[in-house]
Amino acid sequence: MLRLLNLELQKLLLNRTSKILIFVSFILPFFVIMLSSLKINVFGFFTLELGELGVFNFPIIWHLTTFFASQFKFFFAIVVVSMIGNEYSNKTLKQNLIDGLSKKEFILSKFYTIVFFSLVSTVLIALISLCIGLYYSSYNEFSIIIQQTNFLLAYFIKLVGFFSLCLFFGMLVKRSAFALAFLFIIYIIEWIIFGLITWQSDHHFAEKIQNFFPLKAMYKLIDQPFQRIAMSKFPEKTELVYDYAVHWHEMVIVLGWTGLFVFLSYRLLKQRDL
Repeated sequence: MLRLLNLELQKLLLNRTSKILIFVSFILPFFVIMLSSLKINVFGFFTLELGELGVFNFPIIWHLTTFFASQFKFFFAIVVVSMIGNEYSNKTLKQNLIDGLSKKEFILSKFYTIVFFSLVSTVLIALISLCIGLYYSSYNEFSIIIQQTNFLLAYFIKLVGFFSLCLFFGMLVKRSAFALAFLFIIYIIEWIIFGLITWQSDHHFAEKIQNFFPLKAMYKLIDQPFQRIAMSKFPEKTELVYDYAVHWHEMVIVLGWTGLFVFLSYRLLKQRDL
């Protein structure tokens, strides 16, 4: 595994564009720190500082930071599809196979790279969240701090699943731009199917089916935290209540899609005439 990962990292670090995109991917999550210190001037009457509103208290901070950090995943998605596009354009795929690398090892090297960068990103978010929480949170008991750290696991699985989808599209079309366009196309297709199911049945049933779609399943791992914040500030507003928790079955769905995307990527490569 380390040999395959090292091989892929060497390729990425030799490519200037990939190095820049990887750097940006890891720098962007630090904007969460800027969010914590953001001060909003309200019509010149008073200054509102987000960090003082309690939104960075433990354990809600794990939810907030992982949600915002996951919005930056598109930058590393470019790296993933470029990994495949460059293999075909630079003829390195054929050379690797000639040098003795099997097609299975080739796909695994890409997947190990995805897991590695997803893990690094998760560790960064964990450290950022911990630092912000220890500075702003009103609750510093260890038992409270570690509550809901399963959002970090959900964040990791979400990244691995999304980048595995990008890997599959990269293998399917062999061009970075087209692979990224497919992400938008599948998003549209999911909503068209959702609309058709809603038209033929009821909205509640359609939502249940939609939660099994790949992009929707990945999104559902970490729901938006704004409604949860509103619940904590206005507990009397019972109509705001919603299920924001990370559920094991949602993780299983995304892991299932991840396995399928990696397998399909391998099947495409195995059957393709290089």
